[in-house]
Amino acid sequence: MARPRSGVNLSGSTTEGAVFGRSRVRSVGGALVTLAGTAAPLKRTPLYALHRELGARMVPFAGYEMPVNYPPGILAEHLHTRSQAGLFDVSHMGQVRLAGADPVRALEALVPGDLQALAPMRMRYTLLLNEQGGILDDLMVTRLGDCLFLVVNATRKEADFAHLRDRLGTVTTVEPLEDRVLLALQGPAAALVLSRLVGGIARLGFMTAAEMTLDGRECLVTRSGYNRRRRV
Repeated sequence: MARPRSGVNLSGSTTEGAVFGRSRVRSVGGALVTLAGTAAPLKRTPLYALHRELGARMVPFAGYEMPVNYPPGILAEHLHTRSQAGLFDVSHMGQVRLAGADPVRALEALVPGDLQALAPMRMRYTLLLNEQGGILDDLMVTRLGDCLFLVVNATRKEADFAHLRDRLGTVTTVEPLEDRVLLALQGPAAALVLSRLVGGIARLGFMTAAEMTLDGRECLVTRSGYNRRRRV
């Protein structure tokens, strides 16, 4: 059996990553093929202006202008997150609400995870599959009363939304939440840092969610501990 080449994504599509420059070169059957870069303007998250105000260096990532580092530098930020906590803007990822008569049963037909056993305000990591059982994307699913809240990868979100509408549109409302900010607070002191804004947050269990008020704004807080790893 032939061994897969290094860098091949066996799921069939890439789910995240940066694209730099105006073109890319890819090897197809041993030949180098140049792929023209997209001319579409980069999108911006709702926190773009704040990033610039704080001195962030912005780079293209998954079709967005995203901060790669701030004045202290990447190494200092990395070490601080490993020892304390770091806050990351991941608003470029796809957020979507599924509602309707029975969105849990409807979505369960598209993923391998057991969603009907998921209690309210609990979340699950699972995979979005095509009709052949191939992996389209990985995602987080949170059950919020009579609806579901999904977070999907940035470069896959438009395709994922279309897939969900095509498969679930007759029985389930697929509502992308394009204007929502999504933040990831990571590091050993994350719970302690967030406790300064809302008491009792440290008691939030693994893979659970809570709706609460942070600095006067209604927010959904989840504690997944999901360590994202860059794909190849």
